[in-house]
This record gives sequence, structure tokens and C-alpha cells, in this order.
Amino acid sequence: MELLPIFLDMQGQPCLVVGGGTTAARKAGNLLRAGAALTLISPTLSDELAEQAANGRVRHLARRFAPEDIPGHRLVIAATDDRATNRRIAEIAKGHGIPVNVVDDPDACSFLLPSIVDRSPVIVAVSTGRASPVLARLLRTRLEGLIPAGYGRLAELCRRYRAPVKQRFDDARDRRRFWDRVLLGGVAERVFAGRQGEAERLIRAELDADPEHSELGEVYLVGAGPGDPDLLTFRALRLMQQADVVVYDRLVSTPILEMTRRDARRIYVGKQRNHHAMRQEEINQLLAELAKDGHRVLRLKGGDPFIFGRGGEEIDTLAAEGVPFQVIPGITAASGCACYSGIPLTHRDYAQSVTFVTGHLKDGTIDLNWPALAQPNQTVVFYMGLAGLPVIIARLREHGVADSMPVALVQQGTTPKHRVYAGTLGTIVEQLDADPPEPPTLIIVGEVVRLHDKLDWFAPPETVAAPPLP
Repeated sequence: MELLPIFLDMQGQPCLVVGGGTTAARKAGNLLRAGAALTLISPTLSDELAEQAANGRVRHLARRFAPEDIPGHRLVIAATDDRATNRRIAEIAKGHGIPVNVVDDPDACSFLLPSIVDRSPVIVAVSTGRASPVLARLLRTRLEGLIPAGYGRLAELCRRYRAPVKQRFDDARDRRRFWDRVLLGGVAERVFAGRQGEAERLIRAELDADPEHSELGEVYLVGAGPGDPDLLTFRALRLMQQADVVVYDRLVSTPILEMTRRDARRIYVGKQRNHHAMRQEEINQLLAELAKDGHRVLRLKGGDPFIFGRGGEEIDTLAAEGVPFQVIPGITAASGCACYSGIPLTHRDYAQSVTFVTGHLKDGTIDLNWPALAQPNQTVVFYMGLAGLPVIIARLREHGVADSMPVALVQQGTTPKHRVYAGTLGTIVEQLDADPPEPPTLIIVGEVVRLHDKLDWFAPPETVAAPPLP
């Protein structure tokens, strides 16, 4: 994180804007909305600022800036049309330890003003850290449509009931459950619909109800997809941000894990070859016990929980012990990796079926229906097959698959480390010996791999070269 996002209390604080044009008016408007005591220094003012000065909302000094104007202010904005003057203001302000913002000159700033979505008292601020103010404004515009005005009214309702709720519920978890019921249930929906009176009655009824100390929690079995956070479903994201405990696998990418609640307890139960943080049976029981203790548990799994994710085993235990659960599918690795590699798993000219199998070795063998996997006009995708690749190739050859059969290995598909190793049964092992891939890696066998060179579209950020400067 390049910059620290903070919200400053400017109520009644002396602030200075140097400049009198339209840009200065925009900056001044934000400060006034935040309650600042504002002084403007400029020989002339725009019509908007002149009106504010005339009605006493701002103090106007009709002259040019002088260095002695800086001391005594809590915040300074340099908004003249002269770059040198703005930079001089910034240097003086920094010398006095006063935060300063310089319009259209981010390198001279000690703080940046973000693009703002104002649903007071809810404020959403967007910044790209000097990279692209235009992109920040674009993101703000998109957020404007996602955050209705009702959120401001809902926040005001929460403000009024914050003290009574704290008095009613001694336990922090009970308070959290109460607010979750309010913010995710009928109270919020009535606020959004403008039915404020009904919302007030409902929240009072919630306060009068007995605390649900014995209430069962719930388990959300969520597929996190192959790695790219943009591939999460809306429902997955919503539940990720509601859970107070996160139980996650090795294949869940860090960017996705960071989208869970910041205050949630995180428990790693990942498995890799010859090392399991926790046995599957222990994971199953852990989920049940956490939910019985009243937690909302996010079981976050890479890919899809029902495709080589052992999700069925986990919810079998939950069902047997009477624990509520939901299953939210994710994009499985085969689909995500293939799509990002330009390899359609089915294609009427190459493959009329696709088969997903596990390539995980057990006692040095892979027990699969090799005659069925060696049939023509199909695509076979091997999960967890990197260590067993020589065995996979040998068995396919034994059952009649030619050395010329195309093969692709997709390393860490859809992530910044996405990479495709394309070859044939006869060449792929030698290619990997010279340049080994990093797990997790998916193996795709079939004629559809021939389309990779033609249809490959995804360029991971790490592989995109910056264009030469003009």
C-alpha cells in the first residue's frame, strides 16, 4: 500500500485554499461540506466562490499569497494557475508540518484528495495513488450506481441505536450478530424502500428479543475459483464478507483471501504433497464445531468445492450433525485455466467430450480407466498431476495414444504467474526438465491444445513488457 487512507475531522478547523478559479471552488466545496473554517486567498474569485464569500461561508483575502499566510492552518490546498507558486506554497506548508495538496501536481503533495462517493455519513474514497486520477473518477462513477442513497439513512439509523445496542448486549459477538441481522435483513430493506417508520419498529423489536446465545452458526462452502479474484461470484463475495471465521486451502490466492473480513479469524488447513496441515476428517469436524459454537464459517476452497475439492465429504459431516450450510460453486480450475490459455475444452472439429480426472499418485500408481482416457475426439484434464506426469504419459502411450498428441500444462492459471507449456506426449517431459513449472499446474491432453497458439489472449501482468517511452 503506497498511501495510507485516512479520514480527517475538519469540523471548525482552519483551512486555507490559495486560488480563486473553478478548481479552487471544487476543493473548497469539499472542505466546506466537511465543516472546515475556510480562508481563500486570491485577487479574484469565480462566481461560485464570490457568492460564498459574500454570504460569509468563507473568509476572502483579495490579494496574492504571502509566506506568512501558512502558519496556523490545519490543512492547505494550492490551487492557483501557476505551477511555481503552487510548489512554493507546498514547500512552505511542509516546512511547517502542515498537510498540503497541490492541484494537478501529485508529486508536490503530502496528501492526495480522493474521488468521493458521498452517502453521508457513509463516505467512499477512491484513489489510484498518483497513477491515474481519471481511473479513480471512473471507479467512483461505477460505485455511484452500486451504492444507493439509502445507505446514508441506514448509517444514521445505526448511529442512533449504537449506544442502546452496546448497553443491551455485553458480548461483542452478540452485538455483531445483532447488527448483521439489522444490516442484512428486513430493517435495511425497509430503509432502502423509504419505509423508515417500519424500520424503526423492527430494530426496536430486535433489541427487545432474547440474545440467541445458543443459536447455531452456519458454514458457507465457497468455491474461490482458479485464482483471479474477478472470477468470484457475487454471492461468494457477499458471504466472504459476512463470515467471522475463514477456513481456507493452499490453493486460495492471497488477493482472494484478502477480500474476506479483516477481523475474521483465519485457519489454514491446506494440503500439499507429503504434508497436510490438517487431516480431512479433522477439517470436517472443525467446521461442525465452529458452527455449533455460533460462528458463521467460510470454508474457502480453490476452484469448485465439488470438483476434486472434497466438498461432499465436508457437508456430509455437517448434515449428519445438523449444522446448516450453503454451497456456492466456483469456476473449476479446468475451465478457468483452459479459457485463460485459449484452449476450448470442447470443439466440434477436435473434441466432442471432456473428462476431468485426478492425477494424484498413490503408492507410485495412478488408478484410472486408461482405455477410456485414450479414446480419440476427447479432451482429458488431469488435476494434481504434475508429479505423476511421466506415469500419465506412459499409461496413455501403452493404450495407443500417439507421441504427437498435443499436451499443455497450465501453471497457476488465471493469476499473474499464469504460464502455458505446450508440447506433445513425446516432448513435454524434456521441456519441463529444462524449465520446470511451479505448482499448482493443470494438464490438458487433446487435439484442442493445437488452438492455443491461435486463440491465446491472456497476458499476465508479470509478462507484459512496458512500451518504450516516446
